[in-house]
Amino acid sequence: MPVSKVKKSTFAIDVFDTKGKVKEQMSLPKEIFGVEVNKKLLAQAVRVYLANQRSGAASTKTRGEVTGSTRKIYRQKGTGRARHGGIRAPIFVHGGIAHGPKPKDHSLKFPQKMKKLALFSALSFAYQKGGLKIVSGLEKLPPKTKSMVEVLTRLSLFAPKKGLQNNILLVDTKENKNVSRAARNIYGMTITKATQLNTYEVLRHRTLLFAKDTINILAGQYLKKE
Repeated sequence: MPVSKVKKSTFAIDVFDTKGKVKEQMSLPKEIFGVEVNKKLLAQAVRVYLANQRSGAASTKTRGEVTGSTRKIYRQKGTGRARHGGIRAPIFVHGGIAHGPKPKDHSLKFPQKMKKLALFSALSFAYQKGGLKIVSGLEKLPPKTKSMVEVLTRLSLFAPKKGLQNNILLVDTKENKNVSRAARNIYGMTITKATQLNTYEVLRHRTLLFAKDTINILAGQYLKKE
């Protein structure tokens, strides 16, 4: 589903060049950037994403797993102290841990349709609040931080003495080494590919900077004819 050039319309957006000037206008797919924002679905998508990032690798040793003698530490009766059978009991220092954490799978499942709708909802929210910018020509930039800073400054996203005005998610068509090297040292800027875009990253950044061709990639990925 190619994105066409159009006159001013409900879902039209300006396309900037690397000099910060409006080069043209393009229309955005209404199915992706014009859906109703579902806050409950967004919250659920974020919860699932964060849960799936947990490794669940925390593990403690029980009294049967710690190193230590198995002998009875003192006789059963006559000492005036409580009865104890071994030095590895949880009550002693360096003993086992009672009811401690063990490796666990924290991952949650999220249906593909809900995942797609949540992403559309997040992108629509970004468009509605004015946090979406389209830029062309990034692939021609030299691999220098100075070059990317100049582009961001012209787009009013970077102040020389203050840095980024907002945290930025740069969405590119593919892994471009020059773009990655130019942007990776800028604090508050994250780079991702259009095919790896997710709801959490969209919501976490206040400004989305899309390379022009990523709109076609998103439309082709999610709006395929069945």
